[in-house]
Amino acid sequence: MTQVSKYPIHKDVEKRMFEIFKSTISRLKNNEDIEDFLEDFLSPVEKIMLSKRLAIAVLLAKGHNYPAIAEILRVTPSTIASVSLRLKYSGKGYKKVVERILAMENQDNFWQKVEDVLTKIPKSKGSNWVYQKQEHEKQKRVKRKAF
Repeated sequence: MTQVSKYPIHKDVEKRMFEIFKSTISRLKNNEDIEDFLEDFLSPVEKIMLSKRLAIAVLLAKGHNYPAIAEILRVTPSTIASVSLRLKYSGKGYKKVVERILAMENQDNFWQKVEDVLTKIPKSKGSNWVYQKQEHEKQKRVKRKAF
């Protein structure tokens, strides 16, 4: 759960802080600068949390159901529902980003790999990531040897 100080700050100060934050983000021009900033700025948990939210939004947009998303991303149905509600009712920015990701999908097959994993997870071993990675690598080797 997100933690915010119980001591509120003045709204003008909050607004100015957010303006500086947006401006800082918008000035990051290349992947290296973005990565360096995010590595320093976010904790490991925050990075995972934000990445999972974006992945949930993309998978929802692609029509995946809650149980499949929960299983692959290890999130709760309430987290998925929260993302879904924001996408449906208040997420102009969310929608734009998800649409851009889906449009770029032809250039980057990352999301296809996520879908491949979703469809191949055996029910009895769905939470064992090491096993899944090994199985996926075995399948790739078999495909390469066949050609």
